[in-house]
Amino acid sequence: MTVTEETAPTSHYERIGGAGSVKAAVDLFYDKVLADPELAGYFTDVDMPAQRRHMVLMLTVVLGGPNEYAGRGLAEAHQPLNIPSAHYALVGGHLTDTLTELGVPGDIIADVQAVLAQVKDQVVVGGTRASV
Repeated sequence: MTVTEETAPTSHYERIGGAGSVKAAVDLFYDKVLADPELAGYFTDVDMPAQRRHMVLMLTVVLGGPNEYAGRGLAEAHQPLNIPSAHYALVGGHLTDTLTELGVPGDIIADVQAVLAQVKDQVVVGGTRASV
């Protein structure tokens, strides 16, 4: 490499190992969410393989990977569920626990938590209806 060559910064997506790592994180995350009695009811009538695929695509985007998500916006998908802030916090906690358990670096976890804070109003009861 010469001094004039520029290298693209490594995305969080690449740093954690790409698609396989994101899929593993989503699988573990939903195992935790579905085992949580306060949250499991939200998924009673949900096609979980499809839900997991959607979450993989969304988390990929959050981590700076390829944007192949073509699903509904966050507000459109979540506002009808009347999710209270406490449940949103539980989900965020499960995601943080999952990423920590999988050895994701702290700066990446902090960035994911920042995104969760930014989109909270699109998900919880009484939040805005703007979509992402």
